[in-house]
Amino acid sequence: MDDRVVDTGYLVRAQREVAQLNPCHEDNYYLANGLLTWGGAVEEGNDVLRAAVECRFWDEIPPFFYGINLSFFQHNNEEAARVLEIGAERSPQNAAAMRKLAVMLRAKQFADERLALNYLIQQRDSAADPKLRDMLDKRVVRLQGLIALREAQRRYEDKHGSLIALEQLVERRLIDSLPADPLRLGYELRDGRIELKKLKIAGLEEQP
Repeated sequence: MDDRVVDTGYLVRAQREVAQLNPCHEDNYYLANGLLTWGGAVEEGNDVLRAAVECRFWDEIPPFFYGINLSFFQHNNEEAARVLEIGAERSPQNAAAMRKLAVMLRAKQFADERLALNYLIQQRDSAADPKLRDMLDKRVVRLQGLIALREAQRRYEDKHGSLIALEQLVERRLIDSLPADPLRLGYELRDGRIELKKLKIAGLEEQP
């Protein structure tokens, strides 16, 4: 299954409708997070997670997923920390780790892309369906490309000042070439920071 062939607009609408009808459905929030949020449809996937956080009041996983997304995609560490603390209250065995992460996010002491990569790899490795595993693997590769670009950006700016265009990383031989995104969405420089490009979906306005 090539997820670039799937009608993504239909997938987004289907997931959001299911979330409204039954936000407590475990498969729904797992798939929405892995395929939508990490496939470029950030707000659409997070809508499903927000509903799951409210409905699955016993489950620490939706707050964990949503907290990671708030930090990585929206750079809202304060809200991410608040959501992670909700997860800590629901999980005695993981409470200390979640609270520690919340403190680190508030102190801006955590490299969010490394955290995101580790957690996405765990999602991929735990997927039983080979097709789902393959789709999640593409998102892992996509994120690894972003990490390589951000590391090159840091080296560039240490010597040359602010990065203006991604191609400068190649021109200065900090990387051999711009990494290929297996989802073919690509990367962009946004407000001085290299980010994953979001998916443009007809009929759905992009939200901030």
